[in-house]
Amino acid sequence: MTLTEWLAYIERQHPKSIDMGLERVRDVAGRLGLTRPARHVITVGGTNGKGSTVAFIEAIADAAGWRVGAYTSPHLLVYNERVRVDGHDADDARLVAAFEAIEAARGDTSLTYFEYGTLAALWLFEHADLDLAILEVGLGGRLDATNIVDSDVAVITTVDLDHQDYLGGDRETIGFEKAGIARGWKPLVLGDDDPPSSVLRHAYAIGASALRIGCDFFIGAAPGEAQQDSPAAGQWRWREVGYQLDLPLPKLAAPAQLRNAAVAIAALRALDQPLDDTAIVRGVAAADVAGRLQRFERDGIEVVVDVGHNPQAARELAAWLQASSAPGRTHAVYAALSDKDVAGVVAALAPAVDQWHLAGLAEQAPRGADVDAFAERLAGTPAAAGTRHADVASALDEVLRQAGQGDRVLVFGSFHTAAAALVRLC
Repeated sequence: MTLTEWLAYIERQHPKSIDMGLERVRDVAGRLGLTRPARHVITVGGTNGKGSTVAFIEAIADAAGWRVGAYTSPHLLVYNERVRVDGHDADDARLVAAFEAIEAARGDTSLTYFEYGTLAALWLFEHADLDLAILEVGLGGRLDATNIVDSDVAVITTVDLDHQDYLGGDRETIGFEKAGIARGWKPLVLGDDDPPSSVLRHAYAIGASALRIGCDFFIGAAPGEAQQDSPAAGQWRWREVGYQLDLPLPKLAAPAQLRNAAVAIAALRALDQPLDDTAIVRGVAAADVAGRLQRFERDGIEVVVDVGHNPQAARELAAWLQASSAPGRTHAVYAALSDKDVAGVVAALAPAVDQWHLAGLAEQAPRGADVDAFAERLAGTPAAAGTRHADVASALDEVLRQAGQGDRVLVFGSFHTAAAALVRLC
């Protein structure tokens, strides 16, 4: 079968799209003879910032001359994006070979789409002689398929409300699920200034060494020193006790990207492997990932595409929009899946948006819906009165016809939303 045929096949092999638990995937990994995907492993979990943090870790390790594999999800345009070795997406032939090996090994064990993909990545990494494998958690952590691997360093970027149907309805419960990627007597890097107490309790209970931003490592100069962490200065400073390094501003634009870069540096330093300053500088400057405040220009109109889909991400988007104000109006093209807190997203972004344009994601059923159903969920919010469009592409086309020079268009709300915009813009 071709890769396209394999992907269609594996979507049909389990009755649920999400079925959290490690028994099935661990059993098949054992039959495949998988042992360890690389000499060193970093697992990255969290509500937001996972993909960007993986990109920073990958770019710095690559600049250091390490052989690196990265597994991320979901993809934007093609499935191959999910598995990278030495900065290159896995080609169709390698992914097909991995799926064939999994199919031959699994017997009558059913696997979800994500579990197939995780095993394929681990199989490919184990055959690639890697110095470092970076695994991005798909959902939660404790019961996520990536958690069959014991990592050398675990990372939790942030903890906020998302996927409550699976992870729980508050930060403490969600934090406990995410903390499940930590391992006893291994570093756990935390990107929250105030992580849930459930995360810290779990780290203490298993003997994990928690490294906290603002406590064990820092963004910015020490008290009494000149500040370096501002766009005007053109650089920022990462520091811990006994070590500091001045760095260029990342290519990735959101305010949270300094935090993501800082967490990535802390994770790599926690590996306790040789890593020179030059590699960190080069990696921070080079790191890039699609769909994170990705900018385009169309006839004097700035178009910004972002995958942000929950209130925490929306707050970061609002901070960036307000800090980098456009001379004209700001239009938001918004399309989201049915399990998201859309009212919370709009509340966070409303002060930075002049005009709302809603789009449907009916083709993503059952989690997607048409634009009228989407608008009903937004009743009572400033976005409810926005113009309605059948899909993201038609919404973007219409907004670009209406907008004037100096206006800005933000397209956001889901990986599916960002993907549709990128297909139209690229």
